[in-house]
Parts: sequence; C-alpha cells; structure tokens
Amino acid sequence: MATCPVCGSPVDEAAAQAASGITAHGASESDPTKGTRQFHDGKWVYFDSLECRSKFLVSPDTYTSGS
Repeated sequence: MATCPVCGSPVDEAAAQAASGITAHGASESDPTKGTRQFHDGKWVYFDSLECRSKFLVSPDTYTSGS
C-alpha cells in the first residue's frame, strides 16, 4: 500500500493501475475513484483522489521535501 503524500490516506497501488476500460483511441484508462498516480522525479507517486493529485502538481516540493 502506498500513502497519498497530500492527505496521508492509503492508496491501493494495484487498484490505481488497473485498467477499467479503453479510450476511443485504444489507450487503457483507469478509474480515478480507486486512486491515481503521477510519475515525478523518477518514481510513481500515488494519490487517493484527483483533487490530491492536482494539489501535488501545483506544488510538488510542498509534499516531497524531506522524503
């Protein structure tokens, strides 16, 4: 289990990566209500919601300093 760096909630990494469908152009899509992820500074960072991911993207240093 990963931990959301924004709010500290647990995130099931497998659920965040699991494909829930295919876009019209053939790309896999996942269900963001089960968690989401973002590649940052050479590693995947997991979030419990799109809101937390958005906050992280605005200011990643706020959530990664000291790690």
